[in-house]
Amino acid sequence: MGIKLSNLNISNKDNGTIITKNCCKPFTEELRCEEYINSLERSAENGDKVAMFNLAICYKNGEGTEKNLEKAFHWYQKAAEKDHIKAMNSLAICYENGKKNLEKAFHWYQKAAENGNKVAMFNLANTAKNGCTDAMYNLAIFYKNGEGTEKNLEKAFYWYQKAVQNGCTYAINNMAICYKNGEGTEKNLEKAFYWHQKAAERDHNIA
Repeated sequence: MGIKLSNLNISNKDNGTIITKNCCKPFTEELRCEEYINSLERSAENGDKVAMFNLAICYKNGEGTEKNLEKAFHWYQKAAEKDHIKAMNSLAICYENGKKNLEKAFHWYQKAAENGNKVAMFNLANTAKNGCTDAMYNLAIFYKNGEGTEKNLEKAFYWYQKAVQNGCTYAINNMAICYKNGEGTEKNLEKAFYWHQKAAERDHNIA
């Protein structure tokens, strides 16, 4: 096992860091590395979500142990399921870049963003930009209601519009409301009527 300094940036999309007190010091002995990992594993197995997250980072980066992405994924998932917010974002990154399941990536980005994780909010926006219509629609909702970010009606309207353009039918009525009330765009009753009609054709509730 090589001796490594603790360099804990998971990726340029993740801000996870180990917060256990020994983590920011160089591992000077192989035995110390092994003891530290064993201690984390015991705590993680006993349900400590912080230990789960820290252990995942160790396996992800090969910190104090051999690199093992499967184990990293396992502990990110366990921590995320226990509502560790940073682990939610890390798990989403795994699904987006490794496991290739954009639906699950979106799910975990959304949960992290709903809990105020700004990195997840940024990543959710990137998922939307890459063509995920669910991400587009929910990003619009976040901006409209100020969930996980500052309220921004212009951005909400933008993402409603992008969602509709990409075939998201349940964003149509939201477009109509924006035009009707002048939310995030200029008030335009003609366009509001047009989109209300489109919504009615698809049996969406009209506000």
